[in-house]
Amino acid sequence: MASNGDYATKTDLKTLRHELKGDMAVLRNELKDDVASMRGELVEAIHHTETKLLKAFYEYAESNRLRIVTVETDATNLSKRLAIVEDKLFAIEKKLDLPNAS
Repeated sequence: MASNGDYATKTDLKTLRHELKGDMAVLRNELKDDVASMRGELVEAIHHTETKLLKAFYEYAESNRLRIVTVETDATNLSKRLAIVEDKLFAIEKKLDLPNAS
């Protein structure tokens, strides 16, 4: 291209156009590579986060399951103890010959 203030010729413009197309192609390829790389990193980060969430939910569910088992065991033991108390009360009522004892 003319650098002394002359006008650009058609050849100069074609050369410039060709150079710009080449530069744009290089930039396009670099951008595609960057996007592909970022996509891979994003997929990996999402997978890692998903794994952490699933582990946390599993641990929460497991602790709740253990808590429920404990509550159910306590309720069963309490029912057994109440049945023993009722049997003893019935035996006492029978010995005292109270009207409620049948």
